[in-house]
Amino acid sequence: MTSASACAKKPARSLLSIRDFTRVEIQELMTLAAKKKRELKEGSVSTDLAGKILGLIFHKPSLRTKVSFEAGMAQLGGSSIYLTDKEIGLGQRESVGDVAKVLSRYVDGIMIRTFSHSIAVDLAREASIPVINGLTDLLHPCQVLADMFTAFEKGKNLDSMTVLFIGDGNNVCNSWLNAATRFKFTLRVCVPEGHEPPPEIMGTAAKEAGSRIELHREPIKAAEGVDVIYTDTWASMGQEKEAEERKKIFANFRVDDRLVAAARPDCIVMHCLPAHRGDEITDSVIDGPRSVVFDEAENRLHIQKAVLLKLMS
Repeated sequence: MTSASACAKKPARSLLSIRDFTRVEIQELMTLAAKKKRELKEGSVSTDLAGKILGLIFHKPSLRTKVSFEAGMAQLGGSSIYLTDKEIGLGQRESVGDVAKVLSRYVDGIMIRTFSHSIAVDLAREASIPVINGLTDLLHPCQVLADMFTAFEKGKNLDSMTVLFIGDGNNVCNSWLNAATRFKFTLRVCVPEGHEPPPEIMGTAAKEAGSRIELHREPIKAAEGVDVIYTDTWASMGQEKEAEERKKIFANFRVDDRLVAAARPDCIVMHCLPAHRGDEITDSVIDGPRSVVFDEAENRLHIQKAVLLKLMS
């Protein structure tokens, strides 16, 4: 009898935030991701999650999240079911709790990519199977786990590097702040006034990481001597109506050759994609020698396979 049909009574371990995992557990995830990445390159066939099914709930479209989770489950010997709000009507046609209980009888894990973080929290509370946050408006833990894995692969020390996050204090920035409570890197957050991360997340990170959390307003100054430059779109999903106004506000927060020149010579540049080329990042940077953007995108697959194995094995 599978774990889904058995419908275990005790709450399952979920990943809603990087803070749900300890430092040691994140290190173990990266080791496992590296192992699975190597095995895939060697052509090894995995049956680690044979017979297991992952339900994929999407309220927001995605290239990387959809393909990486579906491919990841297939490469681990399992399968997945893609669900949109047309099938569920989560919180409208049917309550979050009822959906969680039903899916707990059908599948072995749930990945949700949605707007309100509270939906993911409620789903995890009511389900008896693991729930993975594939993105909410508040947090994007899978992305930043992949980012840290990529930085580690590129020879960066997660306990001594300096990371510059430039742009909007959004869900990716929030997850970098959470990550700074698990590793000892310095995080410089460079955002226009009024676009800072939520005070509770910034405050918690500052309390636990101390002076390693810095708030900057001047991009070139903030980029001096950094090991990693990270940016994201200026307008996230749901903010499309603000896009033109945001272009004016963020015009000086673009990652271009001048900004990269202020960083260390071996600095790497990251972007979680999709990129609006010419806005938050120039072609010359994203396609340039410092960019690890597409390695980073690939690593979503490998780190998420590690997360699936940890939560669903």
